[in-house]
Amino acid sequence: MTENAESRLWSTDPEGAPAPAGVDVTVPSVARVYDFLIGGKDNYAADREVARKLIAVAPDLARDAGAHRRILHRGVRFLVEQGVRQFLDIGSGLPTAQNTHQVAQAVAADSTVVYVDNDPIVLAHGRALLAENERTTVITADLREPGSILKNPEVLRLIDFDRPVALMLLGVIHHINDDEDPAGLLRTYLDALPSGSWLFLTHFLRSGPESEQMERVMQGSHKSGRFRERAEIAAYLDGLEPADPGLVYVDLWRPEEPVDEADLTVSQRLVLGAVARKP
Repeated sequence: MTENAESRLWSTDPEGAPAPAGVDVTVPSVARVYDFLIGGKDNYAADREVARKLIAVAPDLARDAGAHRRILHRGVRFLVEQGVRQFLDIGSGLPTAQNTHQVAQAVAADSTVVYVDNDPIVLAHGRALLAENERTTVITADLREPGSILKNPEVLRLIDFDRPVALMLLGVIHHINDDEDPAGLLRTYLDALPSGSWLFLTHFLRSGPESEQMERVMQGSHKSGRFRERAEIAAYLDGLEPADPGLVYVDLWRPEEPVDEADLTVSQRLVLGAVARKP
C-alpha cells in the first residue's frame, strides 16, 4: 500500500471517480475495497468504510495488502517458466501496475490472458487498458456461473481448452459462501481444463480471532468472505500436484528475498496460496 493511501484512510474521504452509468456505488465492491487497500483511486465511500473496519481489526493490513499482487507476479512468472501461455484470471479486480498480462507477456509475448470480474467498473477500466492488446481481453461474468465464462466467445477466442491453461483464482473462492458449493464450482472449472493445466489459488485462512472479526465485517458488507480452515483450503487441491513449497502463507510462496515465518504479522497470516498442476 502506498504511503499516501494509508494516510487517506483516516482523512476525509475524497469524492472518488465518477461512477459508470448503472453502477450503484453505495454498495461496497470486493474489487474496489482491495483497490483502496493497495492505494488505488477507483473506489467510493462505501468501499472505504469497509476498508476502515478491516484495518481496525488488523492494522498491519494497510502495509501488507500488496502481498497479493506480489504473489501474482511470482506465480505468473513461474507458470510461464513451466510453458503455460494461456491465463484465465477470474476475479481479477481493478487493473493496477503489473497485471497478469503484463507479467506474462514480458516473459513470453505470445501469452494470452482473459480477465473475468463481476464488477462492471473492472470492465470499463480494463477495456481502456487493453485497447491495443490483441492477446488480452476482459469480460464481465460471475464465477458462480461457469458456463457463462467457459463458453463465452471472447474466452474461446483467446483460450484453447485443448492446451494447458492457468486458472487463476486469487482472492475469489473465499467470496463463495458454503451454500454455493465452492468445491463443486472449482471442480467444474478444473474438469474443463486439459492435463498439464494449473490452478493458482489464494484463500482467506481462519487463523484466530482477527479472521473471525474480519469475516463478520465482510459478511455484513457484501454477504461474502469466508475464512476457512487450512484443511478445507487444502481439499481444493485434491487430485492436483502442488509446486513447492505447497500451500503456504502468500509471503512464503517462492519469495524473492528470505522471509522468516516467525516474523509474519497478523495480516500476513490471513491468506494462503498455492500453485498446483493438473496431472
